[in-house]
Amino acid sequence: MLSQRNLFLACRPGRYLALLGLFALVLGAGAWREAGGDNLDARKVAKIKNGVTTKHEILLLFGEPQEIVRTPEGPIFKYVGYHDAPPPKPAKEERRIPEDDSRAAFYLDEERRMKPVPKKAEAKLVKSRLTIHFKPDGLTVMSHEYTETGGKP
Repeated sequence: MLSQRNLFLACRPGRYLALLGLFALVLGAGAWREAGGDNLDARKVAKIKNGVTTKHEILLLFGEPQEIVRTPEGPIFKYVGYHDAPPPKPAKEERRIPEDDSRAAFYLDEERRMKPVPKKAEAKLVKSRLTIHFKPDGLTVMSHEYTETGGKP
């Protein structure tokens, strides 16, 4: 015989599955966000106050850094923001016909095995860099440097 609790769960499994799905969606949404990228914003950087801002606040603002350098003077967090590279411009009035080999879907590797031609990944260009130096205690920002390499393409 089912206990009252198990009977309650057995009667409404759809509700609990929906809540579980919503919970997983909320937790998973942050996992798809790339560190840096849109997360590295000049307005957020302006909130950093040397000698006041804590490591915890930095992690809340920017997430985990792409690189952590540990030095005797204190840890250094490095963030890089990216934006998509512009698509290649088509050649002017010149219609280039690729050679037969360049249109092949496969190629031979060093061991002479057939492999599929890898797909080209979208290019990313560096948009900005943020370097944060912490005090030797590792808890408070000692100094930070933010540089933008250029606007959106």
